[in-house]
Amino acid sequence: MLRKTEKIKMTYTDDELRRLLKKPNIKSCGFAEYRNWVLTNWLLATGNRSRTVRNIKIGDLDLNDGYVVLREVKNKKQRIIPIAKSLIVILQEYLTFLNQDKDQYLFCSIYGEKLTAEGISSAIPSYNQKRGVDKTSIHLYRHTFAKRWIKNGGDIFRLQKILGHSNMEMVRKYVNMYGEDLKENFEEFNPINQFVNTRKEHIKLK
Repeated sequence: MLRKTEKIKMTYTDDELRRLLKKPNIKSCGFAEYRNWVLTNWLLATGNRSRTVRNIKIGDLDLNDGYVVLREVKNKKQRIIPIAKSLIVILQEYLTFLNQDKDQYLFCSIYGEKLTAEGISSAIPSYNQKRGVDKTSIHLYRHTFAKRWIKNGGDIFRLQKILGHSNMEMVRKYVNMYGEDLKENFEEFNPINQFVNTRKEHIKLK
């Protein structure tokens, strides 16, 4: 049977990400806007699914060693992933505004309760639109994470573990989808160019 061609999935552009990641004034903004900014940073830095994010508790974080335990995941297999240093700094400040109870949900409502699926599904679109970004999908952050990981030279085996795919099939799809983007700086990073002289030389044939 013929395999269906995988369409390239849309991701957030550099310009959109700059707008979305611009830090709000925490002295004047409300908690919801600040939380959504932290949440946006988290989504981009981890590639987590919405359900996984909603179920993270403060006790799941270890900011000293730089990792988080993900307990609510699609394949039911809990896993530990690292947290980027820049995200740790953001979280350290964010936690000062929360109840330090280990059972407190990391991304909670303004009342300190767990965000519902509907709550997070409306929070991100509203946040994005206020920043002038028409794309409003939470899952686009996952695609953006995967695309930029691949473009930045990250290995696909760690990408599989971080995203929580049970096999390499979806990771291969990401590589295929963003193949054109891999051509960027291809000549600069290709190892053969370190050894082969690319200058044109005239060769006399006998």
